[in-house]
Amino acid sequence: MNALLALPQTEDEAPSQAEAAYRQLRDKLIMLEIRPGEPINEGQLAAELGFGRTPVREAIKRLEVDHLAVSYPRRGTFATNVDFTELADVSEIRELLEPLAARRAAKRASESMRRELLRVAEAIAELGPGQAESRELMRYDLMVHRLIYKAAANPHLESTLIRYDNLATRIWCVVLDKVPSVSGHITEHVDLLKAVADGDADKAAELALHHVTSFEETIRKVL
Repeated sequence: MNALLALPQTEDEAPSQAEAAYRQLRDKLIMLEIRPGEPINEGQLAAELGFGRTPVREAIKRLEVDHLAVSYPRRGTFATNVDFTELADVSEIRELLEPLAARRAAKRASESMRRELLRVAEAIAELGPGQAESRELMRYDLMVHRLIYKAAANPHLESTLIRYDNLATRIWCVVLDKVPSVSGHITEHVDLLKAVADGDADKAAELALHHVTSFEETIRKVL
């Protein structure tokens, strides 16, 4: 059994309907279950997700702020297209904030959170080659980043980084079929998680920066 199936929730476990609808739609857009440029049908999504129209409508408004959805008068709402020219802008922000989050997490994470980080590191280390599909691995990537942001104990930093990590992950998913392997990208998290759990702030910041820069380099090679 895949050890990562039991990995932790990284956001509140009992969200409101509007929040739950937002998270589900957000992750569908990030993982390209709703493709770039595809129409977003409010009624269809409400029925599919089991929510009323109001929570879905509120979720879509938030997704527009996140640059994952866009609405046009008399045309409707669509998933935004992926603009690869934004890669440099997104990476510039992440290169500043990801090390900050890792450094804060190393200093401020609770003991229970440190144990959780080590458990996740061990689960990832146990993954064998070909044990998980590339798209499944990207879900783990999202989860690990969100866990570190939570451990940083700064909700403003957390929400900002989630937004930019979502955009970066969406770019990655668009080119996923061109990338030879994402397993190395995922296993980089093992040392990062251990550094945060061990309270080594300098090493955690250094590894977080390397992770972001290597992501951008990999994407640029396949564009």
